[in-house]
Amino acid sequence: MGAVRRRFALAAALGVALPSLSPAAGGAASSAPTPPSVPATAWILVDAGDGTRLASLEPTRSLPMASTTKLMTAYLALRELPLQRRLVAPPYHSIPGESLLGLEAGERISVRDLLYGLLLPSGNDAAVTIADGVAGSVPAFVGEMNRAAGRLGLRDTSYANPIGLDEPGNYSSPRDLAKLALDLRRDRLFRRIVDTPRKALRTGSHPRTVVSRNDLLGRVSWVNGVKTGYTSDAGNVLVASGTRKGATLLSVVMGAPTETARDDDTRTLLRYGFSLYRRKTPVQRGERLAAPAVRGRDEALPLVAGRSVQVTARQGQSVRVRIDAPRQVRGPIPRGRRLGVAVVSVDGEVAGRTALLSKHPALAPASPSLLSRVDNAVPGPRAVVWAAAGVAAVAIVIGIVLALSRRRRY
Repeated sequence: MGAVRRRFALAAALGVALPSLSPAAGGAASSAPTPPSVPATAWILVDAGDGTRLASLEPTRSLPMASTTKLMTAYLALRELPLQRRLVAPPYHSIPGESLLGLEAGERISVRDLLYGLLLPSGNDAAVTIADGVAGSVPAFVGEMNRAAGRLGLRDTSYANPIGLDEPGNYSSPRDLAKLALDLRRDRLFRRIVDTPRKALRTGSHPRTVVSRNDLLGRVSWVNGVKTGYTSDAGNVLVASGTRKGATLLSVVMGAPTETARDDDTRTLLRYGFSLYRRKTPVQRGERLAAPAVRGRDEALPLVAGRSVQVTARQGQSVRVRIDAPRQVRGPIPRGRRLGVAVVSVDGEVAGRTALLSKHPALAPASPSLLSRVDNAVPGPRAVVWAAAGVAAVAIVIGIVLALSRRRRY
């Protein structure tokens, strides 16, 4: 058994947590990668799992946010409207070059399809249709947007329209956009929509196919969201997410000069973030983690992990294994009986667990002999007890002999 396995066995016997299994445990800790230099105006990179900020530049600076405004529009739609309800598209007077779903006034289309049209092609007409459906008018909807921002703690954010057009009072920060996107990512439908490169919509006056403006969805296999934006005041904006090594990260880039720069900055941030993570397997299937004594027998019963437990840990996080197993068991016990559990935690948060199973059968306690039962039943030291018993036996024999001899005389 290697050093690590010996530590597991000892910890199991004592019922304690194992020490950290980070790479630094066996030697000097490797230095952390240097955060990248990203030329966008402001940006942030966070762990979507626990919200930890991994790197940032002016994360609380309020800037025009362009169509990432539609994240709040989607947030309210998902909370206020049934997905199957069909909304009536109001008249929408477009300007050349703006993003549209192509709705006709009076067209009836489902909220679900409107969300795809809002988040993939960034349809401004879809945003106005949702605003009317939620609040009855755009101004009333903007009021709801700002109240929601207050409830969510988006301190650097203000909304002036549901679309993201350049307008005084429409701004946000990398920190707030990240916070809103992380909240939205708790919704399964939202995650599915923003991870969709192309979607056929069936409701409305006619079928239509929409395509995501997030080009990274098609070019980078591990990117799975979220929302682009562009106006002349905001420049290029991208809230993006990706999943690798069992971790999901989210980045926000604001004020990039071009779409190419926006995408390059996003890839740079996400790749840096994933370089901080490692997959670890602190518990291997079949590994002996405990060995309680078997009552009534001079042996121990090995308990082994029922399956491997793999976790993702960021550089500097501690990975620990806690063994919960009895100190003693009583047979008979068949092979494969669950007799405990191994719990793996990352920085104190449970990340996985597996049952501890008996490696082989254990017999019942051996049946004691008649002498052993007598020995156990009579109190006192064994030598004294057996000496007294011997004297008593001799006295009985002498008494019997004397009685027989008297009978013969008479």
